[in-house]
Amino acid sequence: MVDEATKKTLSSIPLLKTKAGPRDKDLWVQRLKEEYQALIQYVKNNKGADNDWFRLESNKEGTRWFGKCWYIHNLLKYEFDVEFDIPVTYPTTAPEIALPELDGKTAKMYRGGKICLTDHFKPLWARNVPKFGIAHAMALGLGPWLAVEIPDMIDKGVVSHKEKTEGDYAT
Repeated sequence: MVDEATKKTLSSIPLLKTKAGPRDKDLWVQRLKEEYQALIQYVKNNKGADNDWFRLESNKEGTRWFGKCWYIHNLLKYEFDVEFDIPVTYPTTAPEIALPELDGKTAKMYRGGKICLTDHFKPLWARNVPKFGIAHAMALGLGPWLAVEIPDMIDKGVVSHKEKTEGDYAT
């Protein structure tokens, strides 16, 4: 059911051990350490495979995450803000990843720009509690969603490339 590339990606992301959410005080600190270790490894793997596609950071408590994600289509980089909160019932409940600026631009999205992950990702998450974490949500949730939805939105003219402004040399 899962293709070889996905299996390879998954096997290189460390699994998490601590079943703890934001209300679990000391255990949450341990879980956050595991989350950061898994994210760091995933980003390292992506950079090594020339597949760097997101940046994330969190608030001090590790309950609110935000950053940027991007998708390259026809050699043009499309960049979006990404954000999500850790549910109080985490890790039993997966985070709801949002791309606010795309709110209302595709049917595969909920209010507030939350991407639709119900059919494919959430059942997989439920079978892997507490082993899956934020890195897994990015790899199995947001990554595939971007790969399907962004080219479709570009083709329909719903999303257009933001031209670089003078002095903006970063890709």
